Amino acid sequence: MQTILAFIVALGILIYVHEMGHYLAARACGVKVLRFSIGFGRPLLRWVSRHRDRTEWTLAAIPLGGYVKMLDERERDPERDPPFDSADLPRAFNRQPVGKRIAIVAAGPVANFLLAIVLYFTLFAGGMQEPAPVLAAPVAGTAAAQAGVRDGDRVLALSANDETETVRSWNDLRMAVMAQGFDGAGAVLRVRGADGAERDLTIARLPNTGGDPQRDPLATLGLALKGGPVTIREVLPDSAAERAGLRAGDRVLAWQGEPIRQADQLIRAVRANPGAQATLSIEREGRTLQVPVKVDAVPAEGEGPGEGGSKAATAGKLGAALTQAVQMETVRDAPLQALVRAGQQVWDTSVLSLKLLGRMLIGQASLQNLSGPLTVADYAGKAANLGWQPFVGFLALVSVSLGVLNLLPIPVLDGGHLLYYCVEFLTGRPVPDHWQAVLQKVGIACILLLTSLALFNDVSRLFLARS
Repeated sequence: MQTILAFIVALGILIYVHEMGHYLAARACGVKVLRFSIGFGRPLLRWVSRHRDRTEWTLAAIPLGGYVKMLDERERDPERDPPFDSADLPRAFNRQPVGKRIAIVAAGPVANFLLAIVLYFTLFAGGMQEPAPVLAAPVAGTAAAQAGVRDGDRVLALSANDETETVRSWNDLRMAVMAQGFDGAGAVLRVRGADGAERDLTIARLPNTGGDPQRDPLATLGLALKGGPVTIREVLPDSAAERAGLRAGDRVLAWQGEPIRQADQLIRAVRANPGAQATLSIEREGRTLQVPVKVDAVPAEGEGPGEGGSKAATAGKLGAALTQAVQMETVRDAPLQALVRAGQQVWDTSVLSLKLLGRMLIGQASLQNLSGPLTVADYAGKAANLGWQPFVGFLALVSVSLGVLNLLPIPVLDGGHLLYYCVEFLTGRPVPDHWQAVLQKVGIACILLLTSLALFNDVSRLFLARS
């Protein structure tokens, strides 16, 4: 229920702001608005404003979008619709100068960007609790280990492609690596060690994860947050952990005599020993216990049957959810700095989104980045469960994505109409109707293809999560 409510609230806000951008711009340009609708299909609620235009406001049954219907002679059906009042014709959308039409169409995406700036400003000025970018000792052989990362190093900045980005949180570091990793460039990490001394660490090549949401660019480098004690949060039923007698709240001390300082240490050790008999050292109610565990063997992710009909590769599974406290800090900006940072965040996210789209078009980024309503609903519920700040951050991110998506030069989207008007502005002639009809069909086909792929990704994620 929380997921459904969070999804409805998020969609309602984002659609309302987008369509209100079109509505306000139309009103400012003197265009008559006939209907403002949140959703498509049969109206569930309907009322008419007292304004002289008598605009109809509706809440429709399918809440996956909205529209603003303006007076437009091209949309009148001569056989069904009565003639327009001659006094209203100068206020028809199709009779407006091309500059006004561009402003009205662009106002929707612009409203989404402005909403994102307001939301990010609220977070940055109010202060956010974020994990501090303090690093754990890296695994041997990783790029982080080769660069000389030490336990307790705090990242201060990342320099790549002649740009230097200040790092104040773990999320700052992830965004910087993602933004710079597309070109496979090298980078320099400025860190402060546990002894207080600062030094520069050279990473030969940042990872280009192809935008795959399943691949963490920081984990690919071998960078991990330094955490506190590793604790078992939950023991899954009918698992190796349950059979061994492990309990929620047990603190993990060692695996086979090797001290465990990071949750991923234990995860790697378990995965590398399917079916093995091992000893787990834990602390429970002030006592240290040595617990024998027989690790379950399960099919390894992404592995299929071996050659010649051999068994599929396996990995170990303990069946325990782990938790580990990390150092949290409040990141807060002065109002002016927060406004600048909010604008920069919207710009960086937009550029990153366009880079991802471009890489997907040429096959250099994963198509798994396309998400549909099911994934959006899932993340909306998770963000709402974490608190108002994560939910506001989620809203800002989706608002930027919605703005970027609508500006794509695809007919039926705002960007497609803007393309028509830009051609008209440059040539002095509108795009011929027959060309618009053909491009309209191409645009609908593109949208249907993208929607189908996004829904396929949604269902695939849900299936994998349940399997």
